[in-house]
Amino acid sequence: MSKIVNPESQVVNPKSENWFASWFDTTYYHILYKERNYREAQLFMDNLTLYLNLPEHAKVLDLACGKGRHSIYLNQLGYDVLGVDLSEKSIVEASKNANDTLHFQVHDMREPLEAKFDAIFNLFTSFGYFENEADHLKTLISIKENLSEYGFAVIDFMNVNHVLANLIPEETKNVEGIDFHIKRYHIDGYIYKEINFTDKGENYNFVEKVRAFTLEDFTRMMDEAGIFLLDTFGDYKLKKFLKKDSERLIMIFK
Repeated sequence: MSKIVNPESQVVNPKSENWFASWFDTTYYHILYKERNYREAQLFMDNLTLYLNLPEHAKVLDLACGKGRHSIYLNQLGYDVLGVDLSEKSIVEASKNANDTLHFQVHDMREPLEAKFDAIFNLFTSFGYFENEADHLKTLISIKENLSEYGFAVIDFMNVNHVLANLIPEETKNVEGIDFHIKRYHIDGYIYKEINFTDKGENYNFVEKVRAFTLEDFTRMMDEAGIFLLDTFGDYKLKKFLKKDSERLIMIFK
């Protein structure tokens, strides 16, 4: 198995078990995705916390929090939030917003934390990264172990059926003067996104690789983990999940 290269070096091996540890830690990842809709993310949090009827000052875990955009907003809503991520650079950036009820730390989602939480959120398709199938189950078990007796967990994943039906094989996005050439394809149960670009005379190649889990796949894993799937939604307004048409697969479980 090839080793992960330096986060700012030229190539990330798509077959590496930890490709995400390198790509997510680069400045280029945040440049490419800088246009994410923050208002939509806030609306999602408003709808989700209302639906879950979380108690005042509830303890919330934002699992794979990135730079903490969801964590920060959840804290503004009055919750005691811990954001964790494997990316050290993201946690350094997120920690600039830390306060008495908002904390961040580097953590691997496959391992449980010592604390218990009233809600655990895993958002924006931050699941399905691992090469080893057992690691996905291990993550679900860790989530279960970190839930309080009356806690709820949420996984916000892509709707694979919709993604595959609307896959754009190739496109180029110009962000901050960089042309990101993107290729997408589906092989052996994974959805790949190749990202190639040149910056300051250096050529870069990164690959995102996410397991193409369907609702049926999640249901099977949750059964194995002893998790109870309570509800599913198909978008951030919490509309009904439709297997072919919904853009998201949002699962509420405990």
